[in-house]
Amino acid sequence: MTISEGDTLPKTNFVTMTENGPQPVDHDQFFGGRKIALFSVPGAFTPTCSAKHLPSYVEKADELKAKGIDEIATTAVNDAFVMGEWTKDADQVTALADGNGEFVEAVGLTMDGTGFGMGKRGQRFSMIVNDGVVEKLNVEAPGEYKVSSAEHMLGQLD
Repeated sequence: MTISEGDTLPKTNFVTMTENGPQPVDHDQFFGGRKIALFSVPGAFTPTCSAKHLPSYVEKADELKAKGIDEIATTAVNDAFVMGEWTKDADQVTALADGNGEFVEAVGLTMDGTGFGMGKRGQRFSMIVNDGVVEKLNVEAPGEYKVSSAEHMLGQLD
């Protein structure tokens, strides 16, 4: 079953890259008491994800924060090393590695990328999470990049 607006995010294991290597992310500390703009991509370094999705959040970071977003985060079914490298020039965005796909499975937003040699991945989506609760959820149609963009999310924060 797919997560819906008003649902609490399930507690899963994210890992982020730090100066000291990969570190687990404390779910309650990260999402608790804060408003997070979270976007998911099928894979770091894939064309749309690298050319459009990540750059949209980097370019709109100040505007998102001016509208009440405390932190911008991205996730993908990639390990912390890949996610850290992919976001190394995107200081405005925290990379949350979902290496085993636990998060996307728990929220019901997996996709089958085996036809492209990618295995099970997360769909392209975004959500506004306020104190651990999904306020807005934007799931892209297959092959699309519209409603999960930073520009679309900005319109939802008015």
